[in-house]
Amino acid sequence: MTIQGRNAAIMLERLKNNRSIMVVGHRGFKVAYPENTLLAFQKSLEMGVDVLEFDLRFSKDKVIMVIHDETLKRTTNGKGKVSDFTLAELKQLDAGGWFGKAFEGLQIPTLDELCELLAAYPDTLLNVEIKPSVHAKEIADLAIIKLKEYGYLSRCVFTCFDAEIITYIHDTYSLKTQGFPEESMSNFVAGKDGTYSKMWSVGISMKLLTPALVDEFQNRGLVVGCYCTDNEKQVYYALGCGVTLLTCNDPQPAMSIRQQMGSRN
Repeated sequence: MTIQGRNAAIMLERLKNNRSIMVVGHRGFKVAYPENTLLAFQKSLEMGVDVLEFDLRFSKDKVIMVIHDETLKRTTNGKGKVSDFTLAELKQLDAGGWFGKAFEGLQIPTLDELCELLAAYPDTLLNVEIKPSVHAKEIADLAIIKLKEYGYLSRCVFTCFDAEIITYIHDTYSLKTQGFPEESMSNFVAGKDGTYSKMWSVGISMKLLTPALVDEFQNRGLVVGCYCTDNEKQVYYALGCGVTLLTCNDPQPAMSIRQQMGSRN
């Protein structure tokens, strides 16, 4: 493992006992730039987020694309399923104009393109979300190979709302995984050796977040995070529940509060 890889691994382990705010950029700087574009990622990295979260799906020719939805309609000028189009066809689409005229011409990035951008930010951790699909295991396999080639695996946590994929990544690769409360996941397996035993961390939506639920998961030995803390009230509520790993569409409130808290210490 490289020195950078060791540093990232140490940073991941510190999340277990972390008391300061750790900010996760959700699909990049999502409120100010078109989500899951290189521009949104670049802006959140420049802000200094601790973790970058992004979503992976296959193109028709099985290139790993960075896009959230199963279909193209919401975040591009295309229509239909992402998996029905080749890389070349997807690259012809506009992934920025839907957000504002100033962003016209942005493309759906590939995982390779994002990895190249990340090279300049070796201390940023990565929350790699595999979107549930019939290809999810294959996407996980190829993403893990790719991230290993770039030397990034030691700073990755792999996320999925499908418990079967969480179990597959845990059992096959012994990598860190993030799941969700039982009611938020598909294919959840209860019991001592079930889904929770395959998870390194858990993400709780603000709708479900309570101090009792945080205590429950911390008692299981899981790193607890929440989403999405996008204003001061939400940030302070999360902190009051005992959560400091905050996934944000807008990282600015959490980063500002972190700075204020640091200046008082």
